[in-house]
Amino acid sequence: MGDFSIGQVVRSIKGRDQDKVFVVVGIVDDQHLLIADGDLRRIESPKKKKIKHLAKFNIISHEIRQRIVGQVKINNAFIRRELERLGVRSRD
Repeated sequence: MGDFSIGQVVRSIKGRDQDKVFVVVGIVDDQHLLIADGDLRRIESPKKKKIKHLAKFNIISHEIRQRIVGQVKINNAFIRRELERLGVRSRD
């Protein structure tokens, strides 16, 4: 189960945020990740979610990964634009 990485695009399969698409912004331990979408869950307060409640896409945003690993400032609009660019975020 530890095959998630920062920048990985995931979909929630359980909870109130079911079927919403997020990006992994942090790894807490071998069972929990921090996820954000720049809208419902902002980068300032990412959601701590169990790995078993997430389905991963075979898509990794290298731009988000580079910024988080490099500790460069990242904002919510950038996350939203990146998810749209990857074709996984729908315009609500």
